[in-house]
Amino acid sequence: MVASMRLKYSRFGVVITLTVNGEAKTVAPSTRLSAFLRELSLEPKKVAVERNLEIVPKSTFDDVILLEGDMLEIVHFIGGG
Repeated sequence: MVASMRLKYSRFGVVITLTVNGEAKTVAPSTRLSAFLRELSLEPKKVAVERNLEIVPKSTFDDVILLEGDMLEIVHFIGGG
Protein backbone atom coordinates (compact mmCIF):
# COMPACT_ATOMS: atom_id res chain seq x y z
CA MET A 1 0.00 0.00 0.00
CA VAL A 2 1.38 3.43 -0.90
CA ALA A 3 0.45 6.27 1.39
CA SER A 4 -0.33 9.55 -0.28
CA MET A 5 1.61 12.49 1.02
CA ARG A 6 0.64 16.08 0.43
CA LEU A 7 3.82 18.07 0.68
CA LYS A 8 3.64 21.50 2.19
CA TYR A 9 6.17 24.26 1.95
CA SER A 10 7.42 26.65 4.58
CA ARG A 11 10.16 29.22 4.47
CA PHE A 12 12.45 26.33 5.44
CA GLY A 13 11.44 24.11 2.51
CA VAL A 14 9.19 21.06 2.28
CA VAL A 15 7.48 19.99 5.53
CA ILE A 16 4.98 17.41 6.73
CA THR A 17 2.43 17.94 9.49
CA LEU A 18 2.12 15.79 12.61
CA THR A 19 -0.14 16.02 15.63
CA VAL A 20 1.87 15.96 18.84
CA ASN A 21 -0.07 15.81 22.11
CA GLY A 22 -3.03 17.36 20.27
CA GLU A 23 -1.01 20.17 18.66
CA ALA A 24 -0.02 20.49 15.00
CA LYS A 25 3.74 20.46 14.37
CA THR A 26 5.69 20.54 11.13
CA VAL A 27 8.91 18.66 10.42
CA ALA A 28 11.06 17.90 7.42
CA PRO A 29 10.18 14.72 5.51
CA SER A 30 12.24 11.68 6.58
CA THR A 31 12.70 13.01 10.12
CA ARG A 32 13.44 10.16 12.52
CA LEU A 33 11.58 9.99 15.83
CA SER A 34 14.80 10.21 17.85
CA ALA A 35 15.84 13.41 16.03
CA PHE A 36 12.38 14.91 16.50
CA LEU A 37 12.52 14.24 20.23
CA ARG A 38 15.89 15.99 20.43
CA GLU A 39 14.42 18.95 18.48
CA LEU A 40 11.84 19.18 21.27
CA SER A 41 14.70 19.13 23.83
CA LEU A 42 13.54 15.76 25.14
CA GLU A 43 15.95 12.99 26.06
CA PRO A 44 14.76 9.88 24.17
CA LYS A 45 15.68 7.65 27.12
CA LYS A 46 13.28 9.58 29.37
CA VAL A 47 10.11 9.51 27.28
CA ALA A 48 7.36 7.13 26.22
CA VAL A 49 5.89 7.61 22.75
CA GLU A 50 2.63 6.43 21.25
CA ARG A 51 2.39 6.73 17.46
CA ASN A 52 -0.99 6.29 15.82
CA LEU A 53 -2.33 4.51 18.93
CA GLU A 54 0.61 2.08 19.19
CA ILE A 55 3.45 2.24 21.71
CA VAL A 56 6.83 2.76 20.03
CA PRO A 57 9.59 0.67 21.64
CA LYS A 58 12.55 2.84 22.67
CA SER A 59 14.84 0.46 20.80
CA THR A 60 13.22 1.58 17.51
CA PHE A 61 13.27 5.39 17.99
CA ASP A 62 16.25 5.69 15.60
CA ASP A 63 14.47 3.57 12.97
CA VAL A 64 11.02 5.22 13.01
CA ILE A 65 10.58 7.77 10.21
CA LEU A 66 7.75 10.21 10.85
CA LEU A 67 5.07 10.46 8.17
CA GLU A 68 2.47 13.02 7.17
CA GLY A 69 -0.52 12.78 9.48
CA ASP A 70 1.19 10.80 12.24
CA MET A 71 -0.39 11.31 15.64
CA LEU A 72 2.09 11.23 18.50
CA GLU A 73 1.51 11.27 22.23
CA ILE A 74 4.71 11.92 24.14
CA VAL A 75 5.06 11.55 27.89
CA HIS A 76 8.29 12.53 29.59
CA PHE A 77 9.38 11.46 33.02
CA ILE A 78 10.37 13.98 35.66
CA GLY A 79 12.27 12.90 38.74
CA GLY A 80 11.66 14.39 42.11
CA GLY A 81 11.08 13.62 45.69
